[in-house]
Amino acid sequence: MRKYSLLLLTVLLLLVLSACGTGTDKEQTKEVDGYPQLSTEVADNEEVVAINTTLGQIKIKLFPDIAPKTVENFLTHAKEGYYDGVIFHRVMDEFMIQGGDPTGTGAGGESIYGDSFEDEFSDSVFHFRGALSMANAGKNTNGSQFFIVQKTDVDEAALEQEKDLVYSDEIREAYESMGGTPHLDHSHTVFGQVIEGMDTVDKIAKAEANDTRPIEDIIIESIEILTEK
Repeated sequence: MRKYSLLLLTVLLLLVLSACGTGTDKEQTKEVDGYPQLSTEVADNEEVVAINTTLGQIKIKLFPDIAPKTVENFLTHAKEGYYDGVIFHRVMDEFMIQGGDPTGTGAGGESIYGDSFEDEFSDSVFHFRGALSMANAGKNTNGSQFFIVQKTDVDEAALEQEKDLVYSDEIREAYESMGGTPHLDHSHTVFGQVIEGMDTVDKIAKAEANDTRPIEDIIIESIEILTEK
């Protein structure tokens, strides 16, 4: 009987340890303390990149704790030069600028994972002006294309959207002061925020276009990773 008691105790202990490990995994959610987009400071857990374009530089901090797969996808592509020479194929003043498709058509590009990958939504980040977010063709269809929100104001009606999202007073005030596109929240993965170079984003968005495609190519010359870890 003593052997069986010891065996039972060992099994129970392993189950408890296993449950504790599972709990730790669950705590590694895509949430962080506060709202990282509301500060231009760069936290220790954030990455910084510089997108060098033919119209100027855009410096962006990335949120690997919030969107780990998305940030890994973007950084790996950047390191491998995947985005070098790629154009911003879609620009819309008072909305956004979009790039990341090596075909330049808006229909191409792939992730580092060999297929499209899942959305990484969070209640800590939003589509404020300057947000870096993933373009997609629907739920869980992320590849390589991304966009930067350029809208300077906010549609108040969009803050009352029917997405089961309830904005705190702080986030409402941030949207009202910064501008942005709240109707895109929880439809696209936000994984970064412009901290320098919104003037470049504005230049790109205001470029003369045929429909939404710039008449003169606006090219990503390179993407530098400024906080190699």
